[in-house]
Amino acid sequence: MATLHIGNVKTEEMSGDPGLLTRDQLVLAGCAAERALWFARDGDVVVLPAAPGEAFVEHVTRTTGVRAASLRIVVPPAGRAGAPVLTADRLADERLHAELRAALDGRAPDRVQAYYPDAAVVALAGALGAAHAVPGHAFLAQGGAAAANSKALFRAVAAGIGIPVAPGETAAGPAAAAAAVARHFAAGHPVILKRELQSAGEGNEIVSPHAGVAPLGAERVTVLDAAAVRAHLEERWPWLTDGGRGRLVVERYLPGVRPVYAEYLVTGAGVEHTGEGELLMAPVLDGVVVPVPDLAPDARAELLRLTRRLCEAYRAIGYRGTMSVDGLVTPGGDVLLNETNSRLSGATHLHDVIARAAGPGRTLLDRGGWAVPSFAAAARRLAATGRAFDPSTRTGTLLTCDFTRLDGTVGYCVVAAGIDAVRHEEAEVRGLFAPAARS
Repeated sequence: MATLHIGNVKTEEMSGDPGLLTRDQLVLAGCAAERALWFARDGDVVVLPAAPGEAFVEHVTRTTGVRAASLRIVVPPAGRAGAPVLTADRLADERLHAELRAALDGRAPDRVQAYYPDAAVVALAGALGAAHAVPGHAFLAQGGAAAANSKALFRAVAAGIGIPVAPGETAAGPAAAAAAVARHFAAGHPVILKRELQSAGEGNEIVSPHAGVAPLGAERVTVLDAAAVRAHLEERWPWLTDGGRGRLVVERYLPGVRPVYAEYLVTGAGVEHTGEGELLMAPVLDGVVVPVPDLAPDARAELLRLTRRLCEAYRAIGYRGTMSVDGLVTPGGDVLLNETNSRLSGATHLHDVIARAAGPGRTLLDRGGWAVPSFAAAARRLAATGRAFDPSTRTGTLLTCDFTRLDGTVGYCVVAAGIDAVRHEEAEVRGLFAPAARS
């Protein structure tokens, strides 16, 4: 029973032309793709854009109890965007297919799990005689991944089944978008503009008729008077719509809300809740806390009720796989839903692997940006100081992602009994290396 894991972060469909991304964005995506190793079990095959570091593989497999030697890690020839990400042409390469057949000993995989399960993934599985091993393959082969991840379709589905969302609409052109923004500006409200397909706030922009708006979910706020809105949108339209391929979501920006999410596994048998958490924004995604700390029971119940109902709607049209639904909790305690992420999320490994190891009564805080001399040095320092995750106490810190080739940092997950203990331990871990220790 072998699973084929595909770390295709930043696909063309999800993030647009990779040629328009910066080198750092591409390398970051390649590092994030290595999270696929958290899901691997003995005998599995993992397709990654580049070979992961030995220290990272050893750390992950020691945590999961997988025999590292049993894993087959396959890296396809570089594609049109080079080596950092798995573009569709790399998945279609016959040399990759041949190497996968060899790694699988000529057998078809029993299951295919991709970060972003699109038509290119279904085609690769089909070349291995295993299209059926991709959950929801018939839906995905017809472009279903783009539909299931579309912020525009989300608003339509949510409105159709009575799910509360932020006031707004979807615009197909600059004129319609400008009219929508003008209506919000006339009432004194700032607006968040959202690309149809993107993630982690990277495709969002906030515009406001007045200063003093703190950004949350977008890098910056642009202050515009009513007369400048149309010109601004026409200038930004190619970026906001991925060169005109997508639609633009125009929503009232709601200051003071808490970004949260709930995650599910959608199968033919039903919808299974796998976890929920809070999205930390500074001003775009800066970490995840699992579960949401200090969330009122009524708000949590409403978050789970609404997100499950939305997942059932997507299940009815054929989507299968992991589905993470983002929401907002207002200062008054109301819950609004925000978007769907019908793919593996940046928190799926937390729910499916780490939270299970941690068990009940534990809080997880996952972040990036810890500057270290090397991944191996960070792992050694955690162990030497007694701060590495200990299964017997179900507390400590795990290294969840290796970003050292990008900027000399690692991703980490602190596990402790409650949010206060987690934040205290995070401060201790971040102080383990003085700035002078970096090389």
